[in-house]
Amino acid sequence: MPDSPQPNMRKAFHVSWDQFHRDARALAWRLSASGPFYGMVAVTRGGLVPAAIVARELNLRLIDTFCVTSYVDENVRGQVKVLKGVSPDIGRDEGSGVLVVDDLADTGATVKIVRALLPKAHIATVYAKPLGGPLVDTYITEVSQDTWIYFPWDLGLSFQAPISETGRV
Repeated sequence: MPDSPQPNMRKAFHVSWDQFHRDARALAWRLSASGPFYGMVAVTRGGLVPAAIVARELNLRLIDTFCVTSYVDENVRGQVKVLKGVSPDIGRDEGSGVLVVDDLADTGATVKIVRALLPKAHIATVYAKPLGGPLVDTYITEVSQDTWIYFPWDLGLSFQAPISETGRV
């Protein structure tokens, strides 16, 4: 059952594969000064793609997943539910030397759970909203809280009406 609907998502931000790849590489570049990291945790599912890019760029090979679910539907957030935690190998020493990667810090609910489990880990996201951004250590792009991000893995190629006709960005 959903907690509550997200604030009315009045804006749309469509991210292409090229743009996402550039943003994820920019995240890796910024993170290169924050390490060294001995391992990484990808927050599923959205964190899998940026984690692969960051892992390549930073030459990380020890990669685990932290599996959660939170969105019931577009614009509707449910309670964050942990489906799989991190392995003891990567979770040792409260996550010291571990990089956690996700696509977006929205309200910060997932980040709070990760921070409780791995308080010494470095948490990074490609995008952040005002409620989630202050809770992560590193992110690349901030978007407004009322923006819904359409990631490339959620999209197909189709005609887009001009903004002047739809009133949506």
